Parts: sequence; C-alpha cells; structure tokens
Amino acid sequence: MRMTILSATMSAALALAAAAAQAAPPADWSAVQATEITLFYPGTAAVEWITKGTEHGGARALKKGETCMDCHSEEIANMGQLIASGKKLEPNPRPGVAPAIKVSMQAAHDGDSLYLRFSWKHPAEAGGEKMDPKNPVKLAYMLEATDQVELAQAGGCWGACHADARTMPGAADDKTKYVKAGSLADGVFYDLNQWRSGENKGYDGHVADKRVMEGGQALVAAQGQREGDTWTVQFTRKMAGEAGDVRLEPGKTYNFGVAIHTDHTAGRYHHVSLGYRLGIDTAADITATRH
Repeated sequence: MRMTILSATMSAALALAAAAAQAAPPADWSAVQATEITLFYPGTAAVEWITKGTEHGGARALKKGETCMDCHSEEIANMGQLIASGKKLEPNPRPGVAPAIKVSMQAAHDGDSLYLRFSWKHPAEAGGEKMDPKNPVKLAYMLEATDQVELAQAGGCWGACHADARTMPGAADDKTKYVKAGSLADGVFYDLNQWRSGENKGYDGHVADKRVMEGGQALVAAQGQREGDTWTVQFTRKMAGEAGDVRLEPGKTYNFGVAIHTDHTAGRYHHVSLGYRLGIDTAADITATRH
C-alpha cells in the first residue's frame, strides 16, 4: 500500500515537472500588451454591505445589471483613501496602509498554457502587526466562468467576501471565504491561484462552500521576485483542468479579480481589484493572445 501511494506521488510530481518543462512563457514580455489595473484597500466592504442598498447606493444599479466598474472606475484610488483613513468601512485602521496599488498586468497563452504576469511598485510599509510572519507579500487571482457566483460578473472576486468571514468584525477565526450556494458539481465556484513571497511558491485551490487552497490541477508554476522597489509575479497554468479548475478556451471571456497582501497582512487586510473580464483570443478588459 505504501509503495502504491509513493508511486502515485512520484507520478504526479513527474507529470507536473514535465508540464513545467513544456510550458514556455513569452521570451519577450515587452512585446505583450500591458493593462494597468488599480487595487484598493476595501476594509469591511462585504457582499452584504454592497447588495443591501441601505448604505451603498449602487445596490440598485447592480440589480439592473450594471457592474462595480461602471460606477467606480474613475474613483478607485479615492475609495481606498476614504476606507484606509478609517472614515468609512474600517473600524480598525492600519497605520500607514497604502490606499491603492497600481498593477501592470500582462496575459498570453500558447494553446496549452496561460501565462499571467503582474508588476507593481512596493508600497510603503505600514509597520503594523505581522499577521502572516512567513510571507511579506502574497498575490492571488480568481477566475469564474459561468456567471453563477453572485457578483462575479459585476464585481470580480467580490462574491467570495462575506461579513462573517475571518478578520471581519465579530467573525469566527475559522470561517473562510465562500460563495453563496457554492458547489463544484454545479459550477458555482471561483478558481483560485495564489503566490506567496516567503515560500516563493504557488497554491492551486478554489472557493465554493469554503475556500480550499490546494487540490487544483491547472497551476504549473508560480514565481516572483523583488528588484529594487518593484515586484514581478508570474503564473503558468494549464488551459485545461480538473474539478475546481476553470477550463479556458479561445474565444471566451471569464470573470477575473486580483488581490495583493503586503506588509505581512492576512484576511481582509489586502488590496483588491474591482471586476474585470479576461479574454482568451477575444476582446476583453485584459486579453491573452497567442504568442
């Protein structure tokens, strides 16, 4: 039995190594179009606050089919400033936290693998509690394919952020992110990939009825580095996948969102994007073209 498990583990490791060897990101990233996206500090702005309508005036627009970007595209950094200051949606302001981070994102594919590259200037350190001592920086992105997750189409990864998740005021420490009616079998989930700086490795998971950081089969590699004041993180993931992996196909678009943790933070103490559309060989907010 032990030999069977060992053989299976070795086979999986060899398969992953073979996939990494075959996958080749663009030799010249300067030839790949870059899109600037702005991530902002969201505080306690959970799904419930966004959709209930008593405090967030955009709830009515969302019900009519408008997106978060439709209303807020020109004021993302200003929203981050307001929240980071503690004037709104942040009962526990973190001293010195950056209101927003501008990220340059590039996407390409070779028919078998998708390549994503993120670059940004390191914001000033807040110097607060080291919630994640091992990892000064983390970057994650989430994909959703079917528009079945609440707010995925309108707000990217916002559908996973609930008021009862850990680090929210009064929430249980063991409650992870989740989506309403989340189900892998029914296609109601986010595909989640994350890179952690202290470990310099990637995690391949999903968010359905709870967040799971491992088990996905699509992620081939994730690595990042800091040169001077600039971070660069690159992901390689297969277009195909298994349960919990969004299958990517040319001509289609996908709901997409990005989050960055800086200064050893964890939970809701991160910077997040509004919702974007990632297109594979088709026009979208961010388009991955064949290289």
